[in-house]
Amino acid sequence: MNKLVLTGFMATGKSAVGRCLAARLGRKFFDTDHIIVRRAGCSIERIFAIHGEAHFRALERAVIKELALSPDTAVIATGGGSLVDEVNYWTLAPVARIVCLVARPEVIAARLAGAATVRPKLAESGLPLKEAIARLMEQRAGAYARIGTVVDSSELTIAQTADRVIQMLEA
Repeated sequence: MNKLVLTGFMATGKSAVGRCLAARLGRKFFDTDHIIVRRAGCSIERIFAIHGEAHFRALERAVIKELALSPDTAVIATGGGSLVDEVNYWTLAPVARIVCLVARPEVIAARLAGAATVRPKLAESGLPLKEAIARLMEQRAGAYARIGTVVDSSELTIAQTADRVIQMLEA
């Protein structure tokens, strides 16, 4: 398979690890959220606020389909909810090796606490950050569980997480 897809909950390192892996493996790197933002001309937060989640998910589905059909050998970082969508999962599964990055909730909360951007799926709950993370992780647990290759980035640097992904792919 000529594609490697990184999925998992927000702030597990998908984008940063994806860039590192692409450089190490000599592949192109694509970040679905960045492609959507560029094409929409506004932030994900704004897409959610103006057009709603359904519109964002339609944009996401189109980008994932395009990347899946592309002949490019690539590393693809998806948004945290991308593969919760069955269509996206079944679009990528036949053409890509999928790796799920995970991290403990308290690590995710610490990583997000310093972020400049608002995460719409966390903000919409109105709960304190740690509770919102726990609830959303629980909602997505089934979708993440179907990914056979899992790497916990909680205690790893970006380079170490990339190393672990490569080790798992070679095993």
